[in-house]
Amino acid sequence: MTDHPRIPLAGVIGHPIAHSRSPALHGYWLQRYGIKGHYVPLDVAPADLAHVLQTLPLMGFVGVNITIPHKEAILQIADVVTDRAALIGAANTLIFRKDGRIQADNTDGAGLIANLRQNAPHWQPGSGPAVVFGAGGAARATVAALIEVGVPEISIANRTRPRAEALRSDFGAKVIVSEWVQAANMLDGATTVVNTTSLGMTGKPEFRVPLDGLNPRAVVTDLVYTPLMTQFLIEAQAKGCTIVDGLGMLLHQAAPGFERWFGQRPQVDDATRRAVLSA
Repeated sequence: MTDHPRIPLAGVIGHPIAHSRSPALHGYWLQRYGIKGHYVPLDVAPADLAHVLQTLPLMGFVGVNITIPHKEAILQIADVVTDRAALIGAANTLIFRKDGRIQADNTDGAGLIANLRQNAPHWQPGSGPAVVFGAGGAARATVAALIEVGVPEISIANRTRPRAEALRSDFGAKVIVSEWVQAANMLDGATTVVNTTSLGMTGKPEFRVPLDGLNPRAVVTDLVYTPLMTQFLIEAQAKGCTIVDGLGMLLHQAAPGFERWFGQRPQVDDATRRAVLSA
């Protein structure tokens, strides 16, 4: 009998999950680097999440990505939670450690910053205040990352104000909360503008906050990537702003997990974008 090394398995857990581009992304990287491994979509209902996570390592899984609706609940299941995942209150990357423990991390903020630095190389986070639309898990990751890289002040507006107030409570005095109906007033002087809401996504309502006050020197990004060019980005581009689409954040947030699971730091480049867009 011949001993064969165990082929590493990884995947993405959500409910639903068929729409995810992560399998195409990781599948491309596995092929590109000649790695014998597999990455699969796993549709898991919330009631089954804990049981599934106990079973996966026994099947050869080395880790998984976590997406909606499990990103907050996973913190109650994981054995080890990184400081940034705890601060954000959500995780998107799990590592099944050799000691049997599940480690939860959040790479969304790092993905955002890497995307901005790659696609707006002149961006200077400390050059002025930022504006963040939304106050959900993606907004929390965004605020944590922007503070870490030196943004001096962050104005937030959310359709339900209490969620924005919770962000200010957790992240401190650099966060300023505005009413959603007055969100357009936040744009004056902002040099970084981020839409973390689902507004403008295919099948969702349009983003309707007027962008007349945008500073032409601002770097503007939308975390939505279906469509790639949202109305939000189209209007920002028309104002002369540098725009960065949301696909790059998806690609960059995936890289740390891939490296931990498969032992290879993947490149995020034009070939990667083309592979995911053509899937």
